[in-house]
Amino acid sequence: MSISDAANTATDPRGPTSDVAIVAALAGNPNAGKTTMFNSLTGARQHVGNYPGVTVERKEGEVRLDDQLFHIVDLPGTYSLTPYSLEEVIARDFVIRERPDVVVDVVDASNLERNLYLATQFIELGAPLVIALNMVDVAEAQGLRIDHALLSQLLGVPIVPVVATTGFGKDELLKTVKEVAQQQTKPQVTIPLGSELDPHIEALADAIEESDVSQEMGIPSRWLAIKLLENDAEVTKELRTILPDAEKLLAEAAETRQHVEEVIGDDPEMAIGDRRWGFIAGACRRAVTQVGPPKVDITDVIDDVVTHRIIGIPLFILMMYLMFEMVFTLGEPPIHWIELGFDRLAVILNGMMADTWIRSLIVDGIIGGVGGVLV
Repeated sequence: MSISDAANTATDPRGPTSDVAIVAALAGNPNAGKTTMFNSLTGARQHVGNYPGVTVERKEGEVRLDDQLFHIVDLPGTYSLTPYSLEEVIARDFVIRERPDVVVDVVDASNLERNLYLATQFIELGAPLVIALNMVDVAEAQGLRIDHALLSQLLGVPIVPVVATTGFGKDELLKTVKEVAQQQTKPQVTIPLGSELDPHIEALADAIEESDVSQEMGIPSRWLAIKLLENDAEVTKELRTILPDAEKLLAEAAETRQHVEEVIGDDPEMAIGDRRWGFIAGACRRAVTQVGPPKVDITDVIDDVVTHRIIGIPLFILMMYLMFEMVFTLGEPPIHWIELGFDRLAVILNGMMADTWIRSLIVDGIIGGVGGVLV
């Protein structure tokens, strides 16, 4: 099914007692607790398959809250929607082509800035979005206080604090998903990309609006303009498929991309990414405060030491020396004991058994072989 076909699929109105399932796609960074949240929501009511044409696992399940049924799809973990990896292609295609009623972006509250990058791309895409602010207990243990109401206002999407491992916030999350699906709520904020980029993006978006391709694909013209500036191969291919005069629009996009690169002195894709990070950093500065001493993790301390730019390499050399010293010096006595033990065992068996091929097999083959391997 093409993007334009998906856009023409009608959305059924959902009443409070509707038996029509709300389709919610769970997205998020790897290790953000997305699959844990999926298991917490669906329990044993899930099945596993593959996405069409690939071997990437597709997990789906169902959960009911009050009179509403939810169909949950666990998307592959991704850091962005830029289709560089197979997982990113699958996640973006699912959101664009299959049009879930709501996208639930599971965000690690203890690593907020990095996790919100994916959320900004869902916001640009105009997907009905709910952010599940996971691991709030871990963030609190680190001395972080997150004003999720303010963060929700800054991002223009609902945010629900949850703890996937305990089920905290699960019902509130489903209620919010239901509300967004019923009202078909879209993100209320436009991610600013700076005075150097925004005018060019708006001009390109206006050209896209004139071609009616945005309406045909059911995708915001600003998102298409950003993707063309990023030289997104999948979007370019789709435009060539559905737009008769696509080359004119693509030529204008290429000209704009070259002009932007000359003006800002950087690749447009990198510049757009930097602006997204800047927006995220600004939002986190306002919504996140350090209210107590951060919890010291011994693994972080070790990482800081062994990856230090000055002492890291000498420490690595020292560790390699100690490892070889342990193998060849400290390992010599045990090797001697093992050799002595197997030699004595061979002498005992030689004295107990007749000189036959069985004795040769046991003494020379099995005992000699095992002893050699252990040594």
